[in-house]
Amino acid sequence: MTHWNGRHFPADFIWGAATSAYQIEGATEADGRGPSIWDTFCATPGKVRNGDSGAIACDSYHRYGADIARMQELGLDAYRFSIAWPRVLPEGRGRVNEAGLDFYDRLVDDLLAAGIRPFVSLYHWDLPQALEDSGGWPSRATPEAFGEYVEVVARRLGDRVPNWLTQNEPYCVSWLGYALGLHAPGRTELPAAIAAAHHVLLSHGLAVQALRRESPESEVGIVLDSWPVYPASDDPRDAEAAQEQDGFRNRLFFDPVLRGSYPEDVLELLGDSPPPVRDGDLAAISAPIDFVGLNNYSRTIIEADSEGKPQNVTNGGPTTEMGWEIYPKGIYDVLTRLHREYGVQNLYVTENGGAFPDVLLHDGRVEDRDRIDYLHKYLGAVGRAIADGIPVRGYFVWSLLDNFEWAYGYSRRFGLLYVDYSTLERVPKSSFYWYRDLIGAGRLPEPEPA
Repeated sequence: MTHWNGRHFPADFIWGAATSAYQIEGATEADGRGPSIWDTFCATPGKVRNGDSGAIACDSYHRYGADIARMQELGLDAYRFSIAWPRVLPEGRGRVNEAGLDFYDRLVDDLLAAGIRPFVSLYHWDLPQALEDSGGWPSRATPEAFGEYVEVVARRLGDRVPNWLTQNEPYCVSWLGYALGLHAPGRTELPAAIAAAHHVLLSHGLAVQALRRESPESEVGIVLDSWPVYPASDDPRDAEAAQEQDGFRNRLFFDPVLRGSYPEDVLELLGDSPPPVRDGDLAAISAPIDFVGLNNYSRTIIEADSEGKPQNVTNGGPTTEMGWEIYPKGIYDVLTRLHREYGVQNLYVTENGGAFPDVLLHDGRVEDRDRIDYLHKYLGAVGRAIADGIPVRGYFVWSLLDNFEWAYGYSRRFGLLYVDYSTLERVPKSSFYWYRDLIGAGRLPEPEPA
């Protein structure tokens, strides 16, 4: 890694912020929206902290105009948001809810009028409940339905959206939702998770086809989440266990999209439960795309247990309120890997940020110095990657707003804007102004003394 020393980011670097539909929109029963798996999961006792749900969230469905004004104040070049599949197709396929499409039509137009580039995610975990009832992502019918949904959206918005993201974090969709049960729909069935992983990737391929037809002038990519995996020691057993963990956590998703094949060592471990690949699937999944979005927050350290299997360990380093180690070198390592190992020529950091125990002070300020320090370190690592020739085109902080943080409910805050959930007032944190000044200058400031 070369010394970077805070040089300017490229003049055409895209500065953004990211959100997702279920986390901010609310209005879950408004204007014909159908139920999603997260509505059902939140209504299941014990699944979400404090019984919270996204029913109101930040009410951005009604308040998006004020949020766009805040984006302008920040000086954002781009805004990454997701479209709620059940708002557009309440049953998942078939009947189109025009009122839902109208909402996104207005949002795209208002962003463009404000000079903000829409980066549109087509799936951020809110599968229509009707599709889960008929099998969910383990069923091949779901990626087929996704292709139909993408075609509907692209026909309406494709003339104005310059950047599409097909899927967000296939690992989380499949593994957290179908193997570990930590996310909706809360299933714990390993064969279902493997099938889900393949079908989420297949849905990406079908979406690429639909977008090339309906939005031919746009750029198309996918968002992959990667926590780089490191062995806990120089012991060859730890290295082998880390390689196995990397296979399931990263290469199971990197390789089909970027190489057109599943990694052989992972297939051997899956044994009698391989991905349900059919003729033509891998060609569709690996169709050329214009960029890869990377979500990165931390890393994984692995040691071999007594049977040689991977187990997570911690090193006692500083963490965010999520319990995730703060490890900026990890984002450098993954960006470098995607370019040098997989040949990706256009990269965006589509999510990066930290949850900290933010407090609204009596004078109306939120002094989130920990978040500023976190962002400074991670953006420094991104800058070093660029200096070393890695083609990183932009950065999206997670998140614009405090929001519904999935199974954590409203107990974790990631936003540049503090949300008072009793009034839904948005209050800029210190990090909001820090990020605004960074965008304006195009370079990182000198780090403040500890």
